Amino acid sequence: MATVMKEKITKLLEWKLRILARWILAVYKPKVIGVTGSVGKTSTKEAIYTVLSSKHTVRKNVKNYNNELGVPLSIIGSESGKKNPFAWLRVFVRGLCMALFRCARYPEFLILEMGADCPGDIAYLTKLAPCTVGVVTAVGQVHTELFKTLDRVVREKQIIVTHLKKEGWAVLNADDARVMGMREKVKANVITFGFSDGADVRALEFAHSAGSSPDPWIEQHIEGASFKLSYGGSTVPVFLKGVLAQHQVYSALAAAAVGLGLGMNLADISEALKEYQSPLGRMKLLRGIKHTAIIDDTYNSSPMATIAALKVLGGLAVSGKKFVILGDMLELGSYTEEGHRQAGMAAAEVADVLVAVGGRSLDTAAAAKESGMPEDRVFHFGSTERAGKFIQERIKPGDIMLIKGSQGSRMERVVKELMAEPERAEELIVRQTGEWQP
Repeated sequence: MATVMKEKITKLLEWKLRILARWILAVYKPKVIGVTGSVGKTSTKEAIYTVLSSKHTVRKNVKNYNNELGVPLSIIGSESGKKNPFAWLRVFVRGLCMALFRCARYPEFLILEMGADCPGDIAYLTKLAPCTVGVVTAVGQVHTELFKTLDRVVREKQIIVTHLKKEGWAVLNADDARVMGMREKVKANVITFGFSDGADVRALEFAHSAGSSPDPWIEQHIEGASFKLSYGGSTVPVFLKGVLAQHQVYSALAAAAVGLGLGMNLADISEALKEYQSPLGRMKLLRGIKHTAIIDDTYNSSPMATIAALKVLGGLAVSGKKFVILGDMLELGSYTEEGHRQAGMAAAEVADVLVAVGGRSLDTAAAAKESGMPEDRVFHFGSTERAGKFIQERIKPGDIMLIKGSQGSRMERVVKELMAEPERAEELIVRQTGEWQP
């Protein structure tokens, strides 16, 4: 009975927020930039915000609000009222005031991350907030529990570009065959991004930028990444502070493509990207206890993202051992076993020690052993607490740890156990605010 009542209240909130949000959009007529994909949505949203806010007034999703409640809240510019009816009343009063009494300071652009947990989500969100620009980052084995097949995921994600009008812009990842397959279904202008020859907006000569370190915790101390941004026969240099991985450059390339489609020039885009900061929990290099290093990639996980992170770890030079700590990957449906096995096989190629955490990750550990990783270097724990304590006892100065898992695996708890400055956890790692704490 309580569950039914909760669902009814949620549906009522969705309905009221939808009406308010559509009203506000009709009054202010901002240009909406929708971002979707299996990986990299939030990083891409942040990069687009960095580029466009250098020249325009821009708003992005409040927190990671990318669903039926979150997107209208972002349009209104309010946070969720959660279980507080008075907080929800304030949200609706704010929305009504905005709709009835025009506010001159409403942004020119809205950058809205649009998530798809189940079929129909992108269609719902694009009807609520039709886009001027639609961005697809990549498509992979994420949320296949409800979509059942990858083809259905593709059909869902492509709505963000197929709904665009002719004068709009579809921004597509040229290095993802599934994303490029959407091109023939698009009526709007198309601009592609990537590392491949055929990309309109292309990254060339990717390299890490090394700097001096006050601590000997990693031989290759990385300040960020540099590359040349190429478009239409012109190139400019770009530096991304704190970026470790080549796959993180896709967010900057997508942002550059959006900026170019909206009339910005390469020089201004390059200058704006100097201010880009990748979000917490996405390949963040942190100092660990005992003069070790942590690559914190705990925001979320999928087989595609895990393999990409492992490739980055494999390319780093360290004086000690490479520890890989992988939690469960959720919402993979029938792909769960295969996805975890792929992660285990990839980990066996780069890890000195593998620590798998959670029931599904038993397959990760098993696959690593089958791939030739010695049994005395593969460990499994049912909880983040036990895993964290075990790793504390094992690590030595010069070691580096890659920590990754789906949101529900709460692998940031392992990071907190191992980071050198746990008192700065709220500043440095994900899910440290009140709603995530016990």
